[in-house]
Amino acid sequence: MNPFMSFIVIFILFFLLGIRIVFEYKRALKFRFGKYINTLQPGFRWIIPFVETIQVVDIRVITINVVSQEVMTEDNVPCSIDGVVFFKINSPEKAVLEVEEYKFAITQLSQAALRDVCGKVELDTILSKREEMGKNIKKIVEQETNQWGIEIIDVKIKDIQLPENMRRMMANQAEAERSRRAKIILALAEEQAAGKLLEAGKLIDQSPSAIKLRLYQTLSNIAAEKNSTILFPFPEEFLPSKRKKK
Repeated sequence: MNPFMSFIVIFILFFLLGIRIVFEYKRALKFRFGKYINTLQPGFRWIIPFVETIQVVDIRVITINVVSQEVMTEDNVPCSIDGVVFFKINSPEKAVLEVEEYKFAITQLSQAALRDVCGKVELDTILSKREEMGKNIKKIVEQETNQWGIEIIDVKIKDIQLPENMRRMMANQAEAERSRRAKIILALAEEQAAGKLLEAGKLIDQSPSAIKLRLYQTLSNIAAEKNSTILFPFPEEFLPSKRKKK
């Protein structure tokens, strides 16, 4: 092979080694001899082989699981809480140049913030106000990540594991609460029924014919089975009649 052809082959190989494709949802930071030069936008890009290197950063929303953390609540209840963090890189340059392994850093910050926030409230608050707890954790984490060009989208508490004895106590408490509500509802029903009976008694007392109709209805209910004999110890005319006004 003549020198010219060798040069052509080496040039083609040199050119091919420098080809880079940057996807739409990524950005590539270019370094020359270890020094940051610029950020490559999506598309076909070329760098100088062996002289320049790139580091690709994903700018989509990224999800990180917060592993289960042992937390002692304000009312001295031990529990295990895990969650999930959603974040997005707004400045790829800061995310790479300002912090080493930004994913690991966000994970550690989230774990510490989760223990800090949940340790300052009672168990009932954690169980009933998960959304509020997540917002408080997000506020703590984003104070640090804003300096790294990273935006915390949201923080969610996924699961809360309680000791077995605490679960039984909460189940007993819930059962007692349901029993209390049932008794209150029954008492209110009795009160309303008594009021309606009082109104019906006053209405019947105003009309002798109403008393007779009520008597006949009662007798009809008694004789429905046709296995009873009804005896009147006194004539029907002796039943109370309409009271005279004084």
